[in-house]
Amino acid sequence: MNTAAVAAASGYSAQQVRDLEALGVIPAAARSPNGYRQFSAAHVRALRAYRHLAHAVGPVEARRAMREVHRQPPDRAAALVCGLHAGLNHEREQALAARLALEAIRAEATTEAAPVDGDSMTITELSQALGVKTSTLRFWEQVGLVASERVTTRSGTARRYTLTAIREARITAALRAGGYRIPDVQNAITAVRDLNEVSHSVAALDTRLEAIAQRALALLRAGTLLAEIIESARQRDETGGDFA
Repeated sequence: MNTAAVAAASGYSAQQVRDLEALGVIPAAARSPNGYRQFSAAHVRALRAYRHLAHAVGPVEARRAMREVHRQPPDRAAALVCGLHAGLNHEREQALAARLALEAIRAEATTEAAPVDGDSMTITELSQALGVKTSTLRFWEQVGLVASERVTTRSGTARRYTLTAIREARITAALRAGGYRIPDVQNAITAVRDLNEVSHSVAALDTRLEAIAQRALALLRAGTLLAEIIESARQRDETGGDFA
């Protein structure tokens, strides 16, 4: 196939095909005696794999992965693809943990007045509001679930809890009351912190989860093609054949 034919078969423009070849996304095409590129069905397969992979993990990571799949031995190439699945699954677990945390406090009654940045609580006020002991709050702080600030008082220093800390304490209290273990609560709190841009909304996290599901499907489609590429590489290694 010439450049125009492989472009038509893959859905890319001729220039994109040349660019992706230069980037190592597909192996270098053979050259005819007159210097024109000669592609094969295997190049089309690689281009289609890249399209799905770019949807799943982004174009930068997809380009890196495609180069490594072509370069690495079959066992390492297969492990790389497994790693992509693991990374996407981690994103899903993180979003689910954040959603769990938000569900834990969503049903709580809202205050009459909107909170302001200056709002804060002492450890005694927060313990009374949550119905837990002050020693429990100190333990939560020790294991990284809640972060207080230290303020100077006449008698020394004291803990103050900002809106963020209060919110995290509410999540922790709700999840602990629901029977979740400390490691599970730590995962939820970490997820809320890491996904701060969407952590205010369960609906936003549902949208994120749907997007991850679509990316996972794209990765599965890419995986089928990548498996063929890796298997072809193994056969070439055994027979000493060329990319075809």
